[in-house]
Amino acid sequence: MLRLVWDDERPATALAEAAGLSKSAASQHLKLLREAGLVQVRVDATRRLYRADLAKVAEVAGFLDDFWATPLERLKETAETRHRTGRTKGRGA
Repeated sequence: MLRLVWDDERPATALAEAAGLSKSAASQHLKLLREAGLVQVRVDATRRLYRADLAKVAEVAGFLDDFWATPLERLKETAETRHRTGRTKGRGA
């Protein structure tokens, strides 16, 4: 859903169609994205137009990069050590 509003504003009905969701399901998704601050909404007459808040998305991406960097580095080191020593879990060595 977020990708659908990445580059342009789109109304909820168009988003529901593009995502293959009912209007109700799309509305629930958009509500969560809006509450998370990942989309902005602009009212145009009777329509609500949604667009990704790229600054907020970048903030979340930065958080996730930092969050996963250390655990992934540890996993990489463990896998490399086991590979070098010929030990893998479950081999009884």
